[in-house]
Amino acid sequence: MDALALEAKGAKSESAAAPAAPKPRPKPPQKAKRIVYFEVEILDVKTREKLLLLDKVEPTATILDIKSLFHKSNPHWYPARQSLCLDPKGKPLRDEEILQELPVGTTATFYFRDLGAQIAWGTVFLIECIGPLVIYLLFYFRLPLIYAPKYEFTASKHLVVHIACVCHSFHYMKRILETLFVHRFSHGTMPFRNIFKICSYYWCSAAWMAYYINHPLYTPPYYGEKQVKAALGIFLFCQLGSFSIHMALRNLKLPGCKTKKIPYPTKNPFTWIFALVSCPNYTYEMGSWLGFTLMTQCVPVLFFTVVGFVQMTVWAKGKHRSYLKEFKQYPTLRSPILPFIL
Repeated sequence: MDALALEAKGAKSESAAAPAAPKPRPKPPQKAKRIVYFEVEILDVKTREKLLLLDKVEPTATILDIKSLFHKSNPHWYPARQSLCLDPKGKPLRDEEILQELPVGTTATFYFRDLGAQIAWGTVFLIECIGPLVIYLLFYFRLPLIYAPKYEFTASKHLVVHIACVCHSFHYMKRILETLFVHRFSHGTMPFRNIFKICSYYWCSAAWMAYYINHPLYTPPYYGEKQVKAALGIFLFCQLGSFSIHMALRNLKLPGCKTKKIPYPTKNPFTWIFALVSCPNYTYEMGSWLGFTLMTQCVPVLFFTVVGFVQMTVWAKGKHRSYLKEFKQYPTLRSPILPFIL
């Protein structure tokens, strides 16, 4: 017992004599990172006149932020009207590009170009579509001063004329509703002067087509009812396809997001054409007008269809090139507008 007591006493004395463990030293406070601000100089692209000098611009500022600061000093040049580039002959910079990621030093020089008065793309689409819708109906109801007085407010005896009016009105009503509730425009605005060129083409074409289709001396298609039914089937099929593609493209983009993605076929069979075509919205649009051409068997409609196809082919090729340039894994089987052909 005495040995155990002595041993316990020795252990206590040893533990009492052991020095206390040193406390960890507090870490010194981290120094705040130094922000390198930029100095931004904006020159007129033509005269090289200095329009604005911005001091202490944050490196994370976007081109849109710089345009907004420029707008504060020059209220008549709102951001949509501005084009900024690093070189007088270079490409305009995108709004989402970040200052510190551009090939510039801490002093950045931008060249400003005035794009002129702008108008929203949605407004352009509405004006572009409302015009043909109203103009066609004026000819359909044979308002005064269009045809001979004896035909004023008379109705055509041919069923195809009434079917054509329904199809034409349906097409443009669909486009108006899609503009209001479906489309998400990647470009917010366009030059205001372009609206006159666009509207004159669509409005005059609608008047030209409507005049002959609704003319009292109009004759139905050569193959009669069979041709009209087949053409109507093509038209309706392509209208459904066009709507399906527009919905698929809408679901591909989140509101306010400008990140591009590759469109792929969905469960909707009308979207399966994405496996072969980059821009099936133009394919279906062309098919709709082809059906309308066969239905009416009218030269002005054929002319409008051919011109529209040429223009849509140009747009589709440009979009196809953009996809190939932006996405390395883009499907190589796809054609711009017509599978395996064009």
